[in-house]
Amino acid sequence: MKLVLYGTDFCQLCDEALEVVEQALEGRLYQLEVVDISSSDELMAKYAYTIPVLTLENKELSWPFSCDDIRSFVTANT
Repeated sequence: MKLVLYGTDFCQLCDEALEVVEQALEGRLYQLEVVDISSSDELMAKYAYTIPVLTLENKELSWPFSCDDIRSFVTANT
C-alpha cells in the first residue's frame, strides 16, 4: 500500500502527522511518500490551508487525525 503525506518543511503539524502515521502503521507493510507542497503551485493551491493531508487510493484524510483514524482510513480504502 502506498500513502502520500502532503505538507511543508518546518511545519510542526506535518511533523506530528508523520509521527502519528508511523505509529499507526507500525508492523504493517506500506510505502510512505512525504511531499513538500511548496515545490508546486498546483499542490499549494490545493493543500495550502489543509496540510497535513494523508492520501491513499485518491482518498484524503485531513489533519487532525489519530492513530485510530488512520487505521480506519487504511482499512476502508484497501
